[in-house]
Amino acid sequence: MLKRKTDDDVFIDVHDRMLPVRTSWSSIKMALGGFFLAMFLFPLAAYAEADAADAQAQPLVVPQPAVAEPTPEQLHQELRLLKATMEKALNEMDIETVIANVTEDVVFTTMNGDVARGRDGIRKYFETMMKGPNPRVISVRAKFEADDLSHLYGNDLAISFGSSKDHYTLSGGESFVVNARWSGTMVRRDGRWLIANFHYSTNMFDNPVLDAQRKVMLLVAAGVAGVLMLIAFFVGRARGLKRAK
Repeated sequence: MLKRKTDDDVFIDVHDRMLPVRTSWSSIKMALGGFFLAMFLFPLAAYAEADAADAQAQPLVVPQPAVAEPTPEQLHQELRLLKATMEKALNEMDIETVIANVTEDVVFTTMNGDVARGRDGIRKYFETMMKGPNPRVISVRAKFEADDLSHLYGNDLAISFGSSKDHYTLSGGESFVVNARWSGTMVRRDGRWLIANFHYSTNMFDNPVLDAQRKVMLLVAAGVAGVLMLIAFFVGRARGLKRAK
């Protein structure tokens, strides 16, 4: 009795004979699904293994804690320390300390109107005025006072201004006190403040140099007047003697 073929029967030709082999489509589907799943998972496993090897090869980097931003009070305290350092260096004529606390492109406008640019320019100015074979200034005692807290622009820029009372002794022996005004611009680099610009000035209409000049002019005028009086006296006396004869 012949069995009716169904759609689930598959025929295989062996030695010219048709042998029916009963195979389930569900089994075929499961086999194909397992094959494709293996083909998909194998590359993922290979990539995961490679990533694990790379992770073991790379050194462990410990994250650094975030650096806290300086507070305004901390910045003002650092600026006070800079002022005290520069005041002490100026009074002791310590040029190296002055140079160490300014920027490389600093601009320094002096009280007598000179402009020193850069660290070399400041060094040359101080050596000319206070050192060298013919110094103009023998000693200086300055006291800087700020009018107010420095104006802060962010954490790395500040502008300060105020007054100073400076006592100068010149090479000629003259000694006088100057009431000056100053302003400075500072920049903060690598956690420390440096002076980028400093301007020094005094009242051109009222200062001890002008007072000294006025005294000299008065002495000269008095001397000239005395000489003229003596000349007039002797001329008048000579004329009187001449008339008496």
